Amino acid sequence: MAIEILMPALSPTMEEGTLAKWLVKEGDTVQSGDLLAEIETDKATMEFEAVDEGVVGKLLVAEGTEGVKVNTAIAIIGEEGEDMSAASAAPAPATAAAAPAEAPAPAVATPAAPAAPAASDGSRLFATPLARRIAADKGLDLSTIKGSGPHGRIIKADVENATAQPAAAAASSAPAAKGGALASGPSTDQVLKMYDGREFEEVSLNGMRKTVAARLTEAKQSVPHFYLRRDIQLDALLKFRSQINKTLEPRGIKLSVNDFIIKACALALQEVPEANAVWAGDRTLKFSASDVAVAVAVEGGLFTPVLQDAETKSLSALSTQMKDLAGRARDGKLAPHEYVGGSFAISNLGMFGIDNFDAIINPPHGAILAVGAGTKKPVVGADGELTVATVMSTTLSVDHRVIDGALGANLLNAIKANLENPIGMLA
Repeated sequence: MAIEILMPALSPTMEEGTLAKWLVKEGDTVQSGDLLAEIETDKATMEFEAVDEGVVGKLLVAEGTEGVKVNTAIAIIGEEGEDMSAASAAPAPATAAAAPAEAPAPAVATPAAPAAPAASDGSRLFATPLARRIAADKGLDLSTIKGSGPHGRIIKADVENATAQPAAAAASSAPAAKGGALASGPSTDQVLKMYDGREFEEVSLNGMRKTVAARLTEAKQSVPHFYLRRDIQLDALLKFRSQINKTLEPRGIKLSVNDFIIKACALALQEVPEANAVWAGDRTLKFSASDVAVAVAVEGGLFTPVLQDAETKSLSALSTQMKDLAGRARDGKLAPHEYVGGSFAISNLGMFGIDNFDAIINPPHGAILAVGAGTKKPVVGADGELTVATVMSTTLSVDHRVIDGALGANLLNAIKANLENPIGMLA
């Protein structure tokens, strides 16, 4: 029986992708686990594996094709000698649609969903057994949930996010339905008319830039931000860092100030556990571990790889892991699970000479710390005398739905205390 291979959602925010390269040709025999193609998502270029065995009967999408919607048929696999001409001509299922921006979908080729019981309106309802079990436990009606799997099949992520992010999922699909509009404001034609007669170069948005624009526009418009600011003196940290780096030199490890910031934030989330939370639509989720995301600038956009259980890791382990994640982020080699999740984020522009700035929260995070450069400034010492210290400006952007003012102040104060007393972070 011929099986349609569908364009997978290889990242949580992927709605369409580019079929960069086929790794098989028509007539090839493939086994489960064989690589079929390289697909460029909104975040990276990833390899796509088969889960079924058979003969590649037809490649439906040519190499280099852009804008291929998730769940669109891209190839046909069948048995040797089988006539697949009819299957290749079949239109894409009406229920196949772009996956919601926040709902992870399968990252492997999947055959058509099997028959399933009918929904209340008589239509056929497709859902995985695990999705049905979770829905039953949560008391959810599967007929009210839109599936993001192949042929509109309801998967685990759809059920888990059904009560947490119904509005967000609908909002994220709206831009695609309107031809990719990312935000309100002048249309493309209106802007072009404004600059008629002026010389300029049009730069098309890649998938990553479209995702960044859409998500951050939504975040700034829908998340009730407020901002808390503290100056942090770094002299003790810089002295301690110099000493510890000498001992780590034989191991080829060199700690950065950012490594200390990650550790300080992870420990602060343990000291103020009520702030270690995210917004989930009609509730908050409070975490026991400190999973800290760190913004990494890459060509055309940014990644926020997540350091899980950061409070339990040594400074040297955090440094090594962060260098690895940042390097693979710049090469476009991160897997989705490495940049999805976390409850808190750090954005450090100090290395670019920025004194201070306000960062935009990355939903569903409860807060993000914006870090500026450490500069020499006059300060009043504890004895009242004027002295000079290395001072770093920080701004904590907070989601008021998750963290109130006093709680956010306690969190920022804990971060400051950890950075100004770095030896305590080793205890």
